[in-house]
Amino acid sequence: MSRRFEYDVCVIGTGLIGLGVASALAARFDGISMIVVDKETSVAAHQSGHNSGVVHSGLYYRPGSLKARLCVAGRREIEELCRDAGLPYRQTGKLVIATRPSDLPALDELERRGRENGLRGLSRIGPGDISAFEPAATGLAALHVPESGVTDFPSIARHLANRLERRGVEIVSGAEVTQIMQGESAIEMNAGEHRVTARLLINCGGLHSDLIAKMAGARPNVRIVPFRGEYYELIDEARDLVNTLIYPVPDPRFPFLGVHLTRRVDDTVEVGPNAVLALGREHYRDVPADWGELRSIIAHRGFRNLARRHLVQGAKEVFNSRSRALYARQARRLVPELRAGHLTRGGAGVRAQAVDGKGKLIDDFVIERAGRSVHILNAPSPGATASLAIGRHIAGLVKDDLAG
Repeated sequence: MSRRFEYDVCVIGTGLIGLGVASALAARFDGISMIVVDKETSVAAHQSGHNSGVVHSGLYYRPGSLKARLCVAGRREIEELCRDAGLPYRQTGKLVIATRPSDLPALDELERRGRENGLRGLSRIGPGDISAFEPAATGLAALHVPESGVTDFPSIARHLANRLERRGVEIVSGAEVTQIMQGESAIEMNAGEHRVTARLLINCGGLHSDLIAKMAGARPNVRIVPFRGEYYELIDEARDLVNTLIYPVPDPRFPFLGVHLTRRVDDTVEVGPNAVLALGREHYRDVPADWGELRSIIAHRGFRNLARRHLVQGAKEVFNSRSRALYARQARRLVPELRAGHLTRGGAGVRAQAVDGKGKLIDDFVIERAGRSVHILNAPSPGATASLAIGRHIAGLVKDDLAG
């Protein structure tokens, strides 16, 4: 028999952004009733739990964009939360290394963005200083970004969920939203075996956010295309090749950062990720394909435009994902001593990347309002870093709905 819930707010999604939104609402609007639902049985089941744990500084993002503002603010909030709650966090710093002359203009632009975004301690360094920070790394020039760090995002998600439950927020797992009906004074939805009524719906559905938005009657101008990012790990004997975070200068045509090396908070070292089309929204391996989802992706005009424009790059990513030697070659641009034999297959994540009808990969966060619902339609990296700041941003957007 189904239970009926009646709340001021329903948040869909127990990833970091959903939990960050719920935390901000609970802190700002004392006494509101709130429920957070998720189809999975644990928090941080997808993007929040399948990443390298990097806390981004705010270097890459266009000044004034939501990504720039919320990443910088969110990083500081994540640092403070980890310090106060005793959660794992290490401010390691990062090197972004130009290995070819053609990288230098893009490195100049990153330096400009970093300074405009208010990064503290950002410095341009030459080959000698690169080796001072990372003895095994090499390059023509680099940016040293001291405010970057690493954490364990699933631990943060569990902490936020526990704190919300102590405040009286109900978190319901195993409750997939299958129907949403918008009324004049409330929204009704079916979530698993439960019927939920709420004054306001916040959609933090990540990989399924566009589908949830459509279910709620919104007409999003973007579609989620899932990109799988595959990781290798360095064997124990090769871990000393990497002290902190070593990144290439990213290709400005894409919102991906390129294959990089990350010493995680547990001192394992990851290499990756790449970016290949996932054969389903939750496909962490390449087989079996979700043929229905794949047909839906291919049928989308924006994806077809994207594929035509970047066919060669896409093919390269597929080949690299099949070959440990090719993967190692990319990383060796940064750390010449690295060999294919140093790599062992690691995990994978799936990035929820929004694409518009023209085939453009959307580079900023996308948040849309539709009636009594708010939909976060694009919040990949640095979404985890920015999650608490995104929550405060959403709380500001809905203040008139919940005040008083």
